Amino acid sequence: MAQLAHIYRHPIKSAGREAISEVTLEAGKTMPWDRVWAIANEAARLDLDTPEWAPCANFVRCSKSPGLSAITAEVLPDNRLRLSHPDHADLEIDPDADPDALVRWVHPICNPNRALPTSVYRVTGRGMTDTDYPSISILSLNSLRALSQKAGQELEHERFRGNLWLDGLGPWEEFEWIGKRLSIGEAEFEIRERNERCTATHASSRTGRLDAKTLSVLQEGWGHLDFGVYGVVTKPGRVALGDTATLI
Repeated sequence: MAQLAHIYRHPIKSAGREAISEVTLEAGKTMPWDRVWAIANEAARLDLDTPEWAPCANFVRCSKSPGLSAITAEVLPDNRLRLSHPDHADLEIDPDADPDALVRWVHPICNPNRALPTSVYRVTGRGMTDTDYPSISILSLNSLRALSQKAGQELEHERFRGNLWLDGLGPWEEFEWIGKRLSIGEAEFEIRERNERCTATHASSRTGRLDAKTLSVLQEGWGHLDFGVYGVVTKPGRVALGDTATLI
């Protein structure tokens, strides 16, 4: 029987994670405070007057700037965030009120040889997930243990930037859930698809430096580049650490 071991939200896409103990999910919505903001890069093709979901290529992200992986976040009252990075001073900010300050703070963390940050982007009512539908990412600690064993090193779970981490599944069992429904706590999910990974997972979430070739390990070990699955909330409700996960 699987249990919920970790819950994470990422207030700014690719720029900060926060561990929480519980969350109330809404049907058809992304997790509250998850990917609320994204930081557009200088190559972005976005309509700032009528913002809507856009692919990740429009934003600064860990796959191009590994240093972003080491940012942690804390949601504060009044729409404010506290951002931390091991190599930079903390920033406390309301990204809506002072977007330029956020761009300035993240600029030196970004790879100067890639498209650099220019502005803050937000779509009202949904997070900027990698999927074009509002999704929750669900991952397995036992799959991570199998991947770490194959890689010959501990791969910390934070580098995969998931929302809900389950413990107690068989390795890769979550891939059998596509098209099925899953309950965790009070909430229910329709499992839509596997999560194909990119080089963002090559960077350590502790240091922001490249230290593993997870894509090669996945391909050589299992013949795919997938880790985790995407679900859509079909029944709203509270989920908390220790809740049981059950196929329904």
